[in-house]
Formats: sequence, C-alpha cells, structure tokens
Amino acid sequence: MDKDEETRGVIFNVQTYSIHDGPGIRTTVFIKGCPLRCVWCQNQESQTVTPQLFFNSELCVGCGKCLPVCPEGAIKLQEGKSRTNRNICRGSGKCVEVCPNEARNIVGKCVTAGEVFREVMEDKIFYERSGGGVTLGGGEPLASPEFTASLLRLCKNAGIHTALDTCGYAKWEIVKQILNHVDLVLFDLKHMEPIAHQSYTGVSNDVILENAKRICNELHIPILARIPVIPGFNDSIENIEATGRFIATELGSSTEVYLLPYHKLGEVKYHRLEKPGNPVSIDPPDEKHIIKLKGVFESFGLKVHIGG
Repeated sequence: MDKDEETRGVIFNVQTYSIHDGPGIRTTVFIKGCPLRCVWCQNQESQTVTPQLFFNSELCVGCGKCLPVCPEGAIKLQEGKSRTNRNICRGSGKCVEVCPNEARNIVGKCVTAGEVFREVMEDKIFYERSGGGVTLGGGEPLASPEFTASLLRLCKNAGIHTALDTCGYAKWEIVKQILNHVDLVLFDLKHMEPIAHQSYTGVSNDVILENAKRICNELHIPILARIPVIPGFNDSIENIEATGRFIATELGSSTEVYLLPYHKLGEVKYHRLEKPGNPVSIDPPDEKHIIKLKGVFESFGLKVHIGG
C-alpha cells in the first residue's frame, strides 16, 4: 500500500457538498487539533488532537448505565444527570455504546489518509462539473503536517483541486512542505496588533503574518483572506484599517476578503465538553457595522464578500 494512504490522523467531520470553503462544490475535511486558543472559538471540539466526549445534558435521563462501563470511573450522577470528570476521561466511548438516549457521543476519530481520500473521491464528478475540490480545515491542518501532506498529495495526484484553510501558525518549513500540494489558501487573519493577538488567541501573530507574505510573494499561491468579525475583540475601525492595509500592501489588491460575522452557535459546544463556568458571551455584529467594515476594506481597493 502507498505510504501516504497509511498515514494516520484524527478528523472530526467530513462535510460534503460544501460551497463556502473555496470555489465550486467541495468536500471539507476538518482535522482535529489547533495551536491557538481563541477566546471566541466556535469549534471548541477542534482544539485537542485526541477524540473527545460530547455530552448533551438535555438528553440525559440519569439512568446510570454509563457509570459501570467507564474504564476510568470518570462518571458520576449529580442532580439526576450524569457528569464526567474530564481530568480522567480518556474518551473510550464505552459510555456512548450504552446510552439509550444518545446523550453521549465521541467527537473525533482516527483514520488513514487513504480512507479519507476514498471518501473524497466519491464526489469527484461534482468537483469536475463545478470547478470544486477538497478543502482541509480544522482545527488547524498545519498542526498535523504528515497527515495533511499525505491527504493533499493523494488528492493532487488524482487531479483534484486542493485548498487549505489555515490560521498560518506553523514553522515555514512545514508550511512550504504542505503547500507543495495546495492550489488555494484560505488564510484567517484574526487581529493585526501583536499584543492583542497574543491575548485573544494565545499566540503572537508575527509568524502568521510572515507566513502569509511568503505564501503570496515566494510561493505565488492564491490567497483568500478570511476575517472573523468578533465584536469587542477585532472589529474596531483601527484594526480593520490595519488589516486592509496589510492585505492590500503585502498580499496584493487582487486578494479577495471574506468577512465572517460571529455567531453564537458554537457556545453550546462549551457546555457539551463540560467545561467549568460559562463561555465568553459575545453578541453577533449587526448588519450596519458589517457593511461599514466592508467599506473600509473596499477603500483599499479590495473586493469584499460577507460570509463564505
């Protein structure tokens, strides 16, 4: 068997008929694991590389069937509901198998690049007819470089258009190796001010911005700039102006911008991972503000889309 086909990784979703992650009809593969810890993260289940337990307390009837099957003894009944000690849970999935109401499920599974590639290939006719292909997202694909490179290489060798959705936080050697097999980069820019970026995401943006410039100017791979709009964190006119200036000056005025308004759908995931306390409460941006930010980017000669 081809070595690439045997390379293993952990994914948490494969979304077919995707129309928002690059041109045409695409299959988006979400790879688990991310080096950032964004305050507003809408995919909390993507952060760790290992599979995790998702628990919907609304579906739990407190039957207790999950208690005796847990190898770590991590589950207890509290106020008529099961609760899991996440410090000792190893995500074996034994509790999932016996839950009568499907209140428990495991997010993330270990797969080979060959297994995912064969699933991607099932829709090749749609890619060919629509100008689509496969997009690798996450999490952060660059955090699983061997698996990401193997899957992209398999797709490229089969004539499938490839895109990488990335925050850009990785050593250049890793970025360059993976982008040998990439036709398009969807590059997330979260904040331009280094201290704010460190505070809100847990990492500096120095490497991120440098990688964006090198992808564009050394590798000459097309970039779509994706800007999550997070009220109170990165939606100030000053930050948007700085972002627009960076894109126009360093990546080129032909780089298209996609504004991605924050939504609250990810907040429920915080509770399903049974994290302590509550997630940061953020209200979605209003339409007028988004239109205003769109105008700021357009003032730099950039083509701007809302959503996607």
